[in-house]
Formats: sequence, structure tokens, C-alpha cells
Amino acid sequence: MQQYLDLLRKIRKDGIVKSDRTGTGTRSIFGYQMRFDLEAGFPLLTTKKVFLKGVIYELLWFLQGDTNIKYLLDHGVHIWDNDAYRYYNELCVRHGVLPLEREAFLDAVRREEPSSIDGYRPGDLNHVYGYQWRSWPRPDGGCIDQIRQVIDQIKHSPDSRRMLVSAWNVAEVDDMALPPCHVLFQFYVAGGRLSCQLYQRSADTFLGVPFNIASYALLTMMIAQECGLRPGDFVHTLGDAHLYLNHADQVAEQLSRTPRPLPTLRLNPAVRSVFDFRYEDFTLENYDPWPAIKAPMSF
Repeated sequence: MQQYLDLLRKIRKDGIVKSDRTGTGTRSIFGYQMRFDLEAGFPLLTTKKVFLKGVIYELLWFLQGDTNIKYLLDHGVHIWDNDAYRYYNELCVRHGVLPLEREAFLDAVRREEPSSIDGYRPGDLNHVYGYQWRSWPRPDGGCIDQIRQVIDQIKHSPDSRRMLVSAWNVAEVDDMALPPCHVLFQFYVAGGRLSCQLYQRSADTFLGVPFNIASYALLTMMIAQECGLRPGDFVHTLGDAHLYLNHADQVAEQLSRTPRPLPTLRLNPAVRSVFDFRYEDFTLENYDPWPAIKAPMSF
């Protein structure tokens, strides 16, 4: 994962200090690209441990078209808890409702309790990634399953230049709990290999980017298996690539570490549809990362 460490160095060297919505401050560059050959190893960062369980469950959640965090909570994944609770509090203010404390709110999500806010179910995030991937709304009241559509294109029109999936729905983005950061991805077939390029408008380089790399690499591998192709390249294009100022010491520690060999991620070959994968269908081999680096949250 030298590509990732080079990005950290680039931001530290050339980044401009900017303000941000959290009030923390960032060091930022604009426009950067990394490329990972998925046949050379699974691009899971080795200079710190990455929460692969969270990567897998979140991706399966997206692919189900789900937008409620209950599925994640049921599997011990808490990466969307803060956004769900913040969104709930915003709705409470808007409707004049006294909000629950955070843990009481998460318990209500687990128990699928009804809400006093009309049309809201505890844990909902509104039309975030999974909804846009699987149920992009049409003007006539129908919807478009972008994932099924793009898989059909890969199988039947592999030279198409229209094999894209978008999460940035301009009409709905202001109503989402969190506007999508990874907004658009495109597939490309050549030489029996499936490649994917992601455009990410906003990239929290220390905390989020290693997670995003692993997620889209895995998605590419899953779709390649369904389509009878080998995994190709994952190309990661970043818009605002930033490091939060309170991550400076952790970034320095990570840059002092030597990358270790990439692991192998094996998919259950019996699974023939991306929608049929379960957590147990993924096996990580030879992953020997440096210890995790604790960092302050950036939101």
C-alpha cells in the first residue's frame, strides 16, 4: 500500500490548511489518483489494522438497498451510529420532539420501536447509498436498480462506456443524513478483467480512505465473480483529499512504518450473485498488519 503512504506524504507536504464542517480543520489537496492491481493482492492497509468486518457488512448493507442501521447494529458494526443519531436529533428539533439519549436511541433501533415523528423509523438515514444504488427514483414513480443494471451491462455489453453507478442524486442530497462522499463509480472490461474507477468528492484520508479502498476493491471482486471475469484494477480518484489536523501525530506514526505484503481475500466460489453473498463467504488470508493507531474522531 505504498500508494496510500505516498498520498499521506503529498498532503503533508503540499496540503493547504482549510476549515471544515466539524470545526477541527484540515490539511487538504484537490485532485489525486491511486491505482491498485487486484490480482497483486487485496489492497487492505498493512501499516495499521483496518476493520474488515465493518467493510464487509457495510457493503452487504448497501447491496441490500437498506438505509436503516439496525442491520449494522445487529452485526456489531457501529460506523453509522453517529450519523443516524445526529439525523434523528435534527428531526426532533424540526418536529418539536424531545430526543432520546444516544444509547436509548440505539436500543430503540435494535427493538424496531415506533417513533413519534411521522414517517420516521428509528435508525433511518433517508435515501443514502443503498437506496440510490438499488432504488434510484424515476419521475414516473418507479425506480432504477443501478447495481442490477450495471451487472447486466457488464455481462451483455462489456465494451459499453456507460457502466456507471451514481449515489449523488441532486434532488435528494440535501435530505440525506449524510451526503455521499463516494459519489460515482464506473466499470471497464478488457482482457477478461473487470476494473473499477471510483470518484470520491471528499476523502478523510487517515480514517476513511483505507476503508473505502477495501470496500470498492471487494465490490469489484464480487461483481467480477458473478460476471465470469478476473479482478482488474481499482482506480481511486479523489476530489478534496484531506487530513484532519488532530490526526497529525497518528499520520507521522503510520509513515514511520514499513508496508507489509498484501493479504489475499478469497470469495466463496459457489456464490454466483452479488446479492447472495454473506459475511461467511469471505476469507482473509495472510493479513499481518501493524497494530491499529488510535486517533480522535473527525466528526
